[in-house]
Amino acid sequence: MNRSELVAALADRVEVARKDVDAVLAAFAETVGEVVAKGDEKVAIPGFLTFERTHRAARTARNPQTGAPIQVAAGYSVKVSAGSKLKEAAKGL
Repeated sequence: MNRSELVAALADRVEVARKDVDAVLAAFAETVGEVVAKGDEKVAIPGFLTFERTHRAARTARNPQTGAPIQVAAGYSVKVSAGSKLKEAAKGL
C-alpha cells in the first residue's frame, strides 16, 4: 500500500476528505521527524509503533567491491519498534 492508497483507505473509513487526511498524515510525519531529530524523547503509539533516535558508534566496515577496510563515523539512526497489537495483526490473530 502506498501513500495515496493509505490516504484513500483512511478517508473512506473515517468519512473525511482525502485532502484533510493527507494533511494529517503529513503533519504526523513532520512531527515524528522533529521529535526524533531532537533525540531527547521517543514517540509512542501504544500497541502500534514506537519511534526513537539511537546512537551508532564509529566502526570499521569493508568496501564490498575491494574488501578494503573503511572507517564509518559515529552517527544517529532511527529505531522503529512494533507494538503488541501490530505484532498480533501480523500473525493473523
